[in-house]
Amino acid sequence: MKKQLGTGLGILALAIALTACGGSPGASSTSSSATSPSSAASSSSAPASSTPAGAAELKTASSSVGERVVAANGKSVYVFSKDVKDSGKSACTGGCATLWPPVTTTSATPAVDGVSGTIGTIPTADGKMQITINGMPIYFYSKDEDSSDTYGQGVGGVWSLVSPSGSMVTPSSSTPSGSSMGY
Repeated sequence: MKKQLGTGLGILALAIALTACGGSPGASSTSSSATSPSSAASSSSAPASSTPAGAAELKTASSSVGERVVAANGKSVYVFSKDVKDSGKSACTGGCATLWPPVTTTSATPAVDGVSGTIGTIPTADGKMQITINGMPIYFYSKDEDSSDTYGQGVGGVWSLVSPSGSMVTPSSSTPSGSSMGY
């Protein structure tokens, strides 16, 4: 009985996470008061703001899909195709933000190394600053555990790695796509 209850709660948490990022591009993103019951699930929101003063918060790294942007901790960063460029807000909220934590900074002008896209920031719901590249907010994928991981690439057809110029890296069939439940 307990195993069935645990499985049922896991499925419920997954359904909430999937629903959280199901909006359409450009749709109004109002803040949700719903809380995710999946708080027991691991959420590795490693902010880019833990870098020493003067160090690059974003840099580039090579991978099987080509050059990509990574945070100072070496982890891949992603863009969400449902975000609206230059809108000043993220479309990834609630359960979506649990799986895809924003890349945040404490600087209004984050330092970069090798990234040629236009860098900016937007406010997050909790008052932090999320880094943007070419007007698009950037995110970590909670299933990426180390600097070589690119499991978020192509998830749900709406998540992409970011090239140094700030464009989306096109998913290929050889790229790990992670879980289909990532958005």
